Amino acid sequence: MARIAVIGAGMGAMAAAARLAVAGHRVAVYEREATYGGAVRRFERAGFGFDTGPGLLHLPAVYRDLFVKTGREPLESVVELSQVDPAARHVFADGTAVCLPNASRAGVLAALDDALGAGAGERWSAFLGRARDAWDRTRRPLLEEPLWPDWQVLGREPYPALPRRGLFGRRKPVTDATLAEIAAHELADPRLAALLESYALAYGFDPRTVPASAAILPYMEQTFGSWYPRGGIRALADALYERCLARKVEFAFGAEVTRVVEADGRAAGLELRDGGCVEADTVVAGVAPGRLTALLKGAEPWGADDVRPDADAARRTPGRFTVALALRGPRPAGAAHRTVVHAADRAAELAALFGAGPGALCDRPTVTVLRPDDPESRPDDGHEAVTLSAAVAPYGDLALPLAGPGPARTAPGSPVAEETAAQAAAADRLVAAAEAAIPGLRERVLWRAVLPPAEGESVPGPALAGAGGRFLRPANRTRIPGLYAVGGWTHPGGGPAHAGMSGALVAGLIVNGDDWRGSE
Repeated sequence: MARIAVIGAGMGAMAAAARLAVAGHRVAVYEREATYGGAVRRFERAGFGFDTGPGLLHLPAVYRDLFVKTGREPLESVVELSQVDPAARHVFADGTAVCLPNASRAGVLAALDDALGAGAGERWSAFLGRARDAWDRTRRPLLEEPLWPDWQVLGREPYPALPRRGLFGRRKPVTDATLAEIAAHELADPRLAALLESYALAYGFDPRTVPASAAILPYMEQTFGSWYPRGGIRALADALYERCLARKVEFAFGAEVTRVVEADGRAAGLELRDGGCVEADTVVAGVAPGRLTALLKGAEPWGADDVRPDADAARRTPGRFTVALALRGPRPAGAAHRTVVHAADRAAELAALFGAGPGALCDRPTVTVLRPDDPESRPDDGHEAVTLSAAVAPYGDLALPLAGPGPARTAPGSPVAEETAAQAAAADRLVAAAEAAIPGLRERVLWRAVLPPAEGESVPGPALAGAGGRFLRPANRTRIPGLYAVGGWTHPGGGPAHAGMSGALVAGLIVNGDDWRGSE
């Protein structure tokens, strides 16, 4: 029985902890916050409940496998999962709206033809066919296996882009296209392009620079569906935490790790803020690469030939600005669970998010509106809980400072004590944009809570092939024996499903050895 110390209680860290405990190891988790779940957060007040991190689950098979492998109770015995249908409603800048059915390619084709005109569905369907090719080429190396030592081969673009006419009429394949380029080249409708690009934006990717392989994002959603647990995504974190406890994983909250201890050339334990020391045979770090470097007192966790975190790219990755709305009046029957209201000016939005300036919110940004039909989200059927979110730069006047003057953050996902003028103006813009999804929204607001990102708090996206490997994540193995990295900022990237796979990969490496190549 090995002693394993886990830093952080995010979804990837808890997934690894549960699997390692079942394998017979003694596992202890040290979390500096007062609760578990990482980015999977929930804000509750006066009988209303709001997901303030991810709002939907894709690839539920990841957690079904986790719960089967860690106990006799399947996932559905502890979490009530339901498919969201329609998967999403999209309201475009010109006022056109379309409802996309869940996990129905034929249904999506028909819906797009009806809303956007004949041929729109076929163009989207043909695009998804090419996205499926990219998925088939990258699924195992980017989701089911540890990052390859020869990761450079994953820098090749897997998306089979259509040939483009070059000089003198000659046709040449496009091998390094961005998502925005294939949207313009293949979809031939600015609304379809906005639909495609919104999937990238939801993960903090700039569609003008992210590789064409990001096409797998809508493919995954429309193939495997969108799922919602009763009680919100936080219910999934609750169930995973309870599974860890049932498998004798120990948790220490308010326990901030300040150093990873090395002895005899390998990870040997932790030092805590309160002066305590923890001995361990293996350390699993569920923290961002920059913090892991700090815990190693400036030493690099990965070698010169490994995928290295891009500090500047991480700094420019957007965070999530959230507004929780408690509404008077019942949720209308048939209301869409999720509506994406697209930006009035996509170029202005991208310039605000990814430009060289300090970062700001454009006049009418892309806003995601979540209004679940969940009795646990509201005090009674005469009220409704609605969550609005938009991508913002995680610095500047919309972010919450980590220290110094201004409102204090009591816990991740907590609302600001008092809105700043900039935060209030941003919240007003989100509410105004969301009226395209909920007419008369402002008149129904009972109260609102603004939940900005903390300074530097970005949303990590899943790892993507192409672009020379710039969108890969650092490996779960580090250069230090006995030290492993888990969670959204490491392979295979962010999002609840990818975090769950990260935990599975770390557990597999520890249990089976560093030459393990993944389960069949």
